[in-house]
Amino acid sequence: QLQLVESGGGLVQGGNSLRLSCAASGRDFGSYAMAWFRRAPGKERELVAVINWDGGTMHYAGSVKGRFTIARDYARNTVDLQMDSLKPEDTAVYYCAAVQGWSLTATSYDFWGQGTQVTVAS
Repeated sequence: QLQLVESGGGLVQGGNSLRLSCAASGRDFGSYAMAWFRRAPGKERELVAVINWDGGTMHYAGSVKGRFTIARDYARNTVDLQMDSLKPEDTAVYYCAAVQGWSLTATSYDFWGQGTQVTVAS
């Protein structure tokens, strides 16, 4: 069982950066793949980035590749999403999620945070 709490959202001007953090509590954080999803108004939830259990494999959505970086810290039990060169189309609620194994599909994820709003002004 994991509890996930996101932080770091807010309002930012286009072209600027923002860093989201997800704090995990519970057992076996190191055994889960950790992901960030987002849901924009009127759109389906989409995968943004995912990192595997040992931090050696990452996957990014094409729309964020080269701008966003996912990383995990085992000492702090956190997974961060560094978002650079933000665009208005990045505006969404961002969710942290965990799954045992590996998946690019939201329905496979077992644990979810409550979400944090990111708004990018043009």
